[in-house]
Amino acid sequence: MADRRRNVGPEQTFPPVYDSTKQVAKRTRNPSDIRPIFLQPGLINQANGSAYIETENTKIACSVYGPRQSKSTTYNEKGRLNVEVKFTPFSCEKRRAPMRDAEDRSVGVSIHQALLSSVRLELLPKSTIDIFLVIIEADGIQGCVASGITAASCALADAGIEMFGLVVACTAALRDNTIYLDPTVDDMESADGTLLLSCMPALGTITSTSMSGRMDPNRAIECMDLCQEKCMDIHSVVAQALLEETSDSSP
Repeated sequence: MADRRRNVGPEQTFPPVYDSTKQVAKRTRNPSDIRPIFLQPGLINQANGSAYIETENTKIACSVYGPRQSKSTTYNEKGRLNVEVKFTPFSCEKRRAPMRDAEDRSVGVSIHQALLSSVRLELLPKSTIDIFLVIIEADGIQGCVASGITAASCALADAGIEMFGLVVACTAALRDNTIYLDPTVDDMESADGTLLLSCMPALGTITSTSMSGRMDPNRAIECMDLCQEKCMDIHSVVAQALLEETSDSSP
């Protein structure tokens, strides 16, 4: 009579084989091409404005709450913009701790710096606008910052907050004297230098830029020019997504 209280194992067992070699996905895009963008505003009904952006292996959900009265008792002529970024534990290759760390804050500071000059905070005295970004999947920190800036600006527009213009961002990496736009995490690991640029294409102004690694000044200017050109295309995607969302929500 068989013992049904126990799980009978297989007749033959083999030890697991661990492959130490990392499979690196080769870049199939041209150096001047960016990843396709999926952008959906108005995805979170509880928020005043929201947006979801997906660029291949980078997925970010953004929600905007406000403007609402500031909790501070002091009177401020200008409103306050708060940005909070949180990585999900499964967003990266290595599992992240659920608590916020320095990397979350640095990404939030970069997004805040890029958006601050575009929002008309002087029209919102003693008010607070809170922006929350949840990074569901990450493919490089700079890619998350660029996608987060675009999603946050779209969410602000979806919330009806008055701005000077939509802010979009693009990244570039210099590797083997070749400029690669919208680099993946593998591209950035082997790059000599990387550059992130955010701008308002409708006004032709740059809101922020940052660079890491080694890069010749002339090559850095060339990267900025290429990023600005691609920001025009990204701006068209954001504007079209907002236009479709407005037409769908109208009676």
